[in-house]
Amino acid sequence: MTVRKQDQEDSAFPSVHVDVVEAGTRVRSGRIACEIDGNLTFSTNHLESYCLAQWEPVVFDALLVAAAVEFCDRMRRRHVHRWGRDIELRIPVHEPDRWNAKDVSDALLDALAFLTGDRWSITFVARKSPVSVPRQFPFDIPSDISAVIPFSEGLDSRAVAGLIHKEMGDRLIRVRLGSKPFDPDVVSSAKRPFTSVPYRVKPTKSEFVESSARSRGFKFAMVSGLAAYLVKADRAVIPESGQGALGPALVSVGQAYEDYRNHPLFTDRMEKVLVALFGHRVRFEFPRMWHTKGETLAAFVKECSDGHTWESTWSCWQQSRHVSVAGRKRQCGICAACMLRRMSVHAAGLTEDPETYVWENLSAATFEAGAAPAFPHITNAQREYAIGGTLHLDHLATLRHSAANRGTLDLTVLQLSRSRALPEADVRARLDRLLGQHESEWKRFLAALGPQSFVANWAGQS
Repeated sequence: MTVRKQDQEDSAFPSVHVDVVEAGTRVRSGRIACEIDGNLTFSTNHLESYCLAQWEPVVFDALLVAAAVEFCDRMRRRHVHRWGRDIELRIPVHEPDRWNAKDVSDALLDALAFLTGDRWSITFVARKSPVSVPRQFPFDIPSDISAVIPFSEGLDSRAVAGLIHKEMGDRLIRVRLGSKPFDPDVVSSAKRPFTSVPYRVKPTKSEFVESSARSRGFKFAMVSGLAAYLVKADRAVIPESGQGALGPALVSVGQAYEDYRNHPLFTDRMEKVLVALFGHRVRFEFPRMWHTKGETLAAFVKECSDGHTWESTWSCWQQSRHVSVAGRKRQCGICAACMLRRMSVHAAGLTEDPETYVWENLSAATFEAGAAPAFPHITNAQREYAIGGTLHLDHLATLRHSAANRGTLDLTVLQLSRSRALPEADVRARLDRLLGQHESEWKRFLAALGPQSFVANWAGQS
């Protein structure tokens, strides 16, 4: 039974048709096979960290759905001049009636369409055989858990987890978003729940072809919501600061659809998915949404005993093969995430070793001269990433002064007012302060780089 197909008639969208299949099951003609235990592999040890009480098959199915969505999202390249794609997906689950229920299917397709900008059609069918029940382990979990927080190697993640733990103590549970377990230097290595995302997604060929990765927002929200359901917490804390939560939707790139991966308008939709699927209401909260990343970092360093650990965080998304110097992986230093990090470190009054990054010197007169001397090969793609990252931060800094963007800001105020249940005047004041603080931090960062900096030149400041 097909859950629901978006009723749009434009057939010009690129399409991808995927059948998730159990091992040994044949795929239908014209469909791409996505094999469980082949393309989607689950770690038994890490899956066991999600077994806090009696085993529930819907836990595995929810993770499988997140994995299958990621597979589809990365399988077909987006058109250069057209963002959306038609994605048809069939998934075997333990309880197809539960997933095919109208409230679940409507909420799921609405969340996916809003997040990715694609048109989704999903069919749920019964599994041929149930997944093996993971072993049950006792976990030392307090009975008064109030919130979960997705936890990664990122700067915001480390900082906000520290600030919220200072307030809540053991009533906050960290949920690891990476495939590697928690860093024992940061979090106790004692047996704990949600030690990592318990699955990996592999392509059918040598590598995936689409890198926009909008479905990551669905993966992280589903994993966080699932963890909240399992510990009976009613809050999920999103650690993104204002530039990361709101900036990508306020400042879109070229033909790209707005990026809502960490935005309240998307998590509002995920709340509906979770309550329909699990019967458990989880509220996604954004405690640092009205602050910059620099302000969040400064607060972490000042207020938390582990504030010094910010230096070991990782912001860059580039693969090792693209950012290695003399055999050691570094952060690139010039993508949008790295540029925001470097600006925020400066705003917080902190410094980093230049060798943290491939592009050690942003004050250099040319892009090429800023890279480490031992870096083997500078590509046009890296230059484009650097220009894009610079212009994103610069555009965000000028947003509140642009008459052309007034309508965008007015709409954002209205949407956030409804989402966060705040008066529009309050939202407008908070958003204006956030954008003003970002503008101030950006200008001070460019001034510190100097008038000859290639970054300042791209931003039109030289």
